Amino acid sequence: MSEASTDQGSSTRPYLIRALHDWCTDNGFTPYLAVYVDRSVQVPLEYVKNNEIVLNIGFEATSGLKLGNEFIEFKARFGGRAREIVVPVDHVVAIYARENGQGMAFPAPTVAEPPAETAAPAAPSPAPQGLRLATAEPEAAAPAPVEDDEAATPEPPPEPPTPGRPSLKRIK
Repeated sequence: MSEASTDQGSSTRPYLIRALHDWCTDNGFTPYLAVYVDRSVQVPLEYVKNNEIVLNIGFEATSGLKLGNEFIEFKARFGGRAREIVVPVDHVVAIYARENGQGMAFPAPTVAEPPAETAAPAAPSPAPQGLRLATAEPEAAAPAPVEDDEAATPEPPPEPPTPGRPSLKRIK
């Protein structure tokens, strides 16, 4: 092991995931895990959308939950069928409480392969999609293009953000 790797220490991601899981369960919230899916992730692929799956990792929804430093492992029922789930910790892109959206987002893995069943080349998306951490200041949005000389009806302005801590919101 080189000196540089020992100076940085191990990743904080598994520790933060465990801490937020504990916080959710201690407060009666349901912990959800958003996961980037590629070939190294073992989840039911029929539930994967846009290379992402959201998993309920509450004790009521899982059996044998292990929140390890390298992998998150558990058994869960999907459509009434028990499935073994294995998620590399570096593929977790967020953990949050279902009830209020509070939690933490993480960067997606740097080297990512498509899921095994979607190995055919797909059109690249212009921007990464998935979870973003909401900020106190709204981002400027580009206006939607108008097609076929139709008049665009303006959308009502978004509600101003409430002051306080940012919360995690699901953007689709």
